[in-house]
Amino acid sequence: MNKVIMMGRIVTDLELKTTPQGVSVCTFRIAVDRNFQKKGEERKSDFFNVVAWRQNGEFISRYFSKGKPILIEGELNTRQYTDKNGNPSTWYEIVVDRQYFVGNKGDGSSGSYSQSGDPGYGTPPPASSSFSAPADTGSADFSSADSDDYPF
Repeated sequence: MNKVIMMGRIVTDLELKTTPQGVSVCTFRIAVDRNFQKKGEERKSDFFNVVAWRQNGEFISRYFSKGKPILIEGELNTRQYTDKNGNPSTWYEIVVDRQYFVGNKGDGSSGSYSQSGDPGYGTPPPASSSFSAPADTGSADFSSADSDDYPF
């Protein structure tokens, strides 16, 4: 089983691209603080490459940005490549299955809502929300939300 759950802060600008086949893909890096800290030392962080495809990538690029906290679920993938010096190298990345807002509303985020490419959409927003997600299409309609607001 390959399951990764990370909570961290986005440390790069989100890069949303479209493949030649018309598929959306969003890439970025997150910093995740380590739990252990030696006395007198600054807390250390680990940095991870993240990729989100299709609706997940579009959702993240719309509602998250550099500096914002995020919780992601997905799997760790590796790709082999040859670097510019001709040496074999490995690229590690987390492929997002689900993403969540974390933190306080004052941070511009909430801890309970996720949106994912599967029809389940994680935990739904409150009933008073302007968010609507047709179950038959697997897509979300954010047209009624202000551009600066999250869909809840």
